[in-house]
Amino acid sequence: MRNLIEKETVKMSTESDSHPADVLVDVERAPSTRADAPEIDLDIFREDNVGNPHPMWATMRELGSVVYLSASDTWVITRYDEARATLADWRTFSSASERVYGEEMAALLGETALTTDPPLHDKLRGVLSEKTAPRALKQLTEQVMAHADELVAEAVEAGSIEAMEKLCQRMPVDTVADLIGLPEEGREILLPGGERMLLTFSPHSDRLVPGMPSVEEFANYIVTMTNREVLRPDGWGTAILDAVDDGRIRQQDAVPLMSSYLIAGMGTTVHTLGFYLNNLAQNPAAWAALKADPTLINSGFEESVRVDGPAQMLYRAATRDVEVGEHVIPEGRRIIVSIGSANRDPRHYSNPDTFDIHRNPVDHLGLGYATHGCVGQGLARLEVKAVISALLRRVATLEPNGPVEHSSHVPGFAGITRLPISLTSV
Repeated sequence: MRNLIEKETVKMSTESDSHPADVLVDVERAPSTRADAPEIDLDIFREDNVGNPHPMWATMRELGSVVYLSASDTWVITRYDEARATLADWRTFSSASERVYGEEMAALLGETALTTDPPLHDKLRGVLSEKTAPRALKQLTEQVMAHADELVAEAVEAGSIEAMEKLCQRMPVDTVADLIGLPEEGREILLPGGERMLLTFSPHSDRLVPGMPSVEEFANYIVTMTNREVLRPDGWGTAILDAVDDGRIRQQDAVPLMSSYLIAGMGTTVHTLGFYLNNLAQNPAAWAALKADPTLINSGFEESVRVDGPAQMLYRAATRDVEVGEHVIPEGRRIIVSIGSANRDPRHYSNPDTFDIHRNPVDHLGLGYATHGCVGQGLARLEVKAVISALLRRVATLEPNGPVEHSSHVPGFAGITRLPISLTSV
């Protein structure tokens, strides 16, 4: 058996990394004979672990860079260097849905940029590449900033708000629905239906059963919306249908592709914004630093995604016997890449559990990496920056106003369901 990418992982001396080649150095060495990994009988999908995954990740991370979950016959990659290398090697660690989730769940998910490998992945992702490119997003800046300013103005007037409802949910849902070109009527299904669809990525189908009516309702809505008669002619949805007509993608790819962009564009951004607001509200010094130097907005975004990213894990399957961190993962086995654990790995980040607005950890894995890096991350950054910028202009103090409630119903996904905050006007 061969070591991961025939390379040995070496620790970097700095937290910022713009050269992935520096993380993995080619070396010739004899393959390890160890085929065992630390084993733990732990249900990582239990609600208390989903609601607060970080103690669980810390325990597993200290056991080893690879941990075997006996309850679900799954290997978990826990440390930063190994996680990053895994995400960079799609040939060895496949995202193809049939390999990862099995045939039944793969049929439900369909083939999207999230559930395929190149070259099909590249073809599907390329459909909206022009729409999500920096040049295209730049043209949206004024519109997004204006909408954010309206929402923040309403929040400041109210004084005390439940921020998930008043800011975090409204901004991404309105923006993405407009970009897709969806009609105003029926949009209320988007957020709850999209979050329920995230359950389909879990290997534990028992969690999916209570939410199936919402999943089916959302799926039917997407099928109905994948129609030129209801979509705005210049929207992303029409661009997907154009790709079908041009022969770039198949007819059966249109609905899953539409669904994946809606889910990824809304749910992740909703909670990314929620965690950023919570980190600022819980850390008065960070809010004061941001008020004094608004250029820290981007650093704060990256740090919040690092310490509290919504996506806590990504699923892969081994296409061959592969050695990771001196432990052999057999071909065909399911792998969880714990990006939530990797992003708090003390081997890579100092004081990893601390939100440090000056850190600027641009090498975090919270938005994926390499081939499967989040296609909508440019839009997410634009939306979050717009809201935080509006708050800086209009708000003097930002403080907690009650207990924060965290999501615990979507395995592998962290979120906030209730975020009460108080705002005082400048």
